[in-house]
Amino acid sequence: MIVNQKKCIGCGTCVAICPVEAISFDKNKKAKIDKTKCILCGACKASCPVSAIDED
Repeated sequence: MIVNQKKCIGCGTCVAICPVEAISFDKNKKAKIDKTKCILCGACKASCPVSAIDED
């Protein structure tokens, strides 16, 4: 999964829903996904209100 930084509004929905805590915020308050932790479940993609997350 990858976050489109231009679309991300920093709402935190993906951070809250990630079952493995693979998502955090960067210095610009945009979501970033740790690919070493991500299990590709798609919960973040499904929950993003602005469709900023996609498969890479």
